[in-house]
Amino acid sequence: VQLQASGGGLVQAGDSLTLSCAFSGGTVANYHMGWFRQAPGKDREFVAVINWSGGSTTYADSVKGRFTISRDNAKNTVYLQMSSLKPEDTAVYYCAADTRTFQAPFIDRIRAYSSAAYDFWGQGTQVTVSS
Repeated sequence: VQLQASGGGLVQAGDSLTLSCAFSGGTVANYHMGWFRQAPGKDREFVAVINWSGGSTTYADSVKGRFTISRDNAKNTVYLQMSSLKPEDTAVYYCAADTRTFQAPFIDRIRAYSSAAYDFWGQGTQVTVSS
């Protein structure tokens, strides 16, 4: 399984940006996919997760209403649409796959919020939001 995150960049506060995560190998289309982020000097934190079909999503409170996670399994891609960006959104963003969620219809929030649940990670893409 390989994950490739892209789409990061330098934007101003209030702007929008869409990240992409292309996945290949295995049967990644059957698993939950998550986005995490890590700011300098801070732990990696959960951002959003989507189940295998795209029918169920969960967000961190800090991004709820501003970020939208989606997926197109036909294109082997997961997206993170970010709007109303704030300087505190500045971080390296990572996509990840939890391969122990084969076609699970619902998201276990306790599990999904933990980076330890995900066994494949992309390389990260930098998002910088200037004030």
